[in-house]
Amino acid sequence: MSKCKIGVFSVGFYRYWQQFSGLRDRLEEHRVTFEEKIKSFGLDIEVVSGGLVDTVERGYEAGDLFAREQVDMIFCDVTTYVQSSFVIPVPQRAKAPMILIGLQPTQGMEPESATTWLQLEHDNSTSLPEIACGCERCNITVMDIIFGMLHDDERAWRKIREWAEVALVLHTLKNARLGFLGHVFEWMMDMQFDPTMVTGHFGSHVEMLEMGDLDHRVNNVTDDQLQEKIKEVKDFFDFPPSGADKIAGPVTKEQLEWSSRVAVGLEQMIKDFNLTGLTYYYHGRHMERYVDLIPGMIIGNSLLTGKGVPIAGEGDMKNCIAMLIMNRFGVGGSFTELHPASFRDNYVLVGHDGPHDIKIADGKPVLRGLSILHGKSGQGASVEFKLKTGPISMLGLTQTFDGKFKFVYAEGESMPGPIPATGNTNTRGRFAPDVATFVENWSKAGPTHHFALSIGHNLSRVEKLAKVLGIELTVVCDASML
Repeated sequence: MSKCKIGVFSVGFYRYWQQFSGLRDRLEEHRVTFEEKIKSFGLDIEVVSGGLVDTVERGYEAGDLFAREQVDMIFCDVTTYVQSSFVIPVPQRAKAPMILIGLQPTQGMEPESATTWLQLEHDNSTSLPEIACGCERCNITVMDIIFGMLHDDERAWRKIREWAEVALVLHTLKNARLGFLGHVFEWMMDMQFDPTMVTGHFGSHVEMLEMGDLDHRVNNVTDDQLQEKIKEVKDFFDFPPSGADKIAGPVTKEQLEWSSRVAVGLEQMIKDFNLTGLTYYYHGRHMERYVDLIPGMIIGNSLLTGKGVPIAGEGDMKNCIAMLIMNRFGVGGSFTELHPASFRDNYVLVGHDGPHDIKIADGKPVLRGLSILHGKSGQGASVEFKLKTGPISMLGLTQTFDGKFKFVYAEGESMPGPIPATGNTNTRGRFAPDVATFVENWSKAGPTHHFALSIGHNLSRVEKLAKVLGIELTVVCDASML
């Protein structure tokens, strides 16, 4: 996949340069500092510098440069006053979302020593309203306006970093190749999706896969590859004794070998089709080998999800996209649904059988051998863990009657305590105002029954992404309500 690009340009008024010696050079120093701070985020992002825009013609040039480079987002660094007509051509030609950012170089001028030269160096707010109004009149949406200081301003730079992270997610979605293997779990109406609408709204390509594509690669796994994968699995997971659930026993030698073989084949399929993510399910008739592939995928799915290739079960492509979003925000993204609640202790278990993001597990993940996959065919090794104690987020991607996508989001807390030894992931989730009301409110928002479960409270990021994508966002509860 190509690299995410953010186009950065600063602004000024060409008449100032002859009137105020050294001002242009000082403002250029501030732009370079701004660009270096973005690079220091450590994100997989390339900064494309459009330089200083101080005339309409320079606006044309910067816009054309960003268009050629196909930048995913534009940061307009308002270093001094500028006429709005110099700025408008940049987003207009580049056709990328723009953030207006005005950062003063100091906390403020000292009135006793202030000069016009210093005022112009500190004029980082003067043209923000003018540019915003000009964009509005030219049908250009300014995604955000950030005003603060160039140095020692945690608030401003937190917002800028979040927008950089949103650019990274946008780039991922626009270039994603999402595999769809098998079919949607029978009778689940919320799982159905339209591949064309996925491309239309997110830019992602949906690659249709056949069970034979996986089966062929599983058949060609070598003994060396198998033994290497078995060692990886043994090193990564714990293998505890049985708990109360008799269908969740120790992993057998046959289950371990089969799941490891399928994991190797799955990794090869992901590589061969250059997939960013995958959703899968299959319940065939008289095709026992294909049916056996599905429970054999759980270990490989979890390993891949932890490596940044989110995999959603039951054919839920929408949740695969939600998992991908949270993964690229760097906060995990497990395949999850609501499980039984505890009215005594005011929490609801959130988890699932199948693939999960093992990077965000609390301790070492567990493997159990399931003799029955409830509601599904076959048996096999399954992953069990809970999320780290602390703040958590739920992001669901659903659709409305008219086919429009909608995000449903909630923030809560992962509570300490044991989870059922059933070979499923489960986390004790506490949400506001109480467990009964939360489940009611979440369900009323019309989500799919799956969602991406992540660590941290991430509303600010999700709000920004929803705005850029033009997708409705329903917030069921946030951290302020806990």
